[in-house]
Amino acid sequence: MKVTDTQRNITCIIVDDEREALDRLQSLLGKFDFVDVIDTKTNADAAIKAIVEKIPDLVFVDVEMPRKSGFDVIKEVREQNVNPKFIFVTGYDQYAIKAIKKEAYDYLLKPVDIDDLKETLERYCKAEKEKHKKEMPQTLAKRYRLTTREIEIVELLMQNKTSKEIGEILFISKNTVDTHRRNILEKLGVKSTTELLTLIMNL
Repeated sequence: MKVTDTQRNITCIIVDDEREALDRLQSLLGKFDFVDVIDTKTNADAAIKAIVEKIPDLVFVDVEMPRKSGFDVIKEVREQNVNPKFIFVTGYDQYAIKAIKKEAYDYLLKPVDIDDLKETLERYCKAEKEKHKKEMPQTLAKRYRLTTREIEIVELLMQNKTSKEIGEILFISKNTVDTHRRNILEKLGVKSTTELLTLIMNL
């Protein structure tokens, strides 16, 4: 199942002391071809160690577990300056408010419904795409030493604008735009606009 375009697969870890619930969620996530479940854990201490070592994008964590709760997991992971998005999985709706206060990304009620899971993944993908879009100019400027004008042109190329349209928007000639485009390709080490856009989407 495909929700939306992503630059790379989403990595996640599932933490739940109930093996049946863990296996069910892993099976549901397996239906999304852009999600990689990189580990599963049935106790909090092992989960904390795995999360800190592997730094996944998402952590699906049960709230109620022996010895340490899901809230303990998020606290101890963040104390080690690791900040994946946490999604609480619980059979109790009353944990929702506390989950929000703990800055959890989302929460899902057991048994997890695939439509609810899909909605959560869609929201995550959309947020990451927007984050990438906002960070892209700074990344290009720093990594490839693009000028402000060159970054403006790249942003317009990402909107499928032609050199003529870019010139009209930026109040410069088409020839000037073409010169900037050649400089951009040279700086990024690519031969075409298609290669340029592919490189940017994978930054």
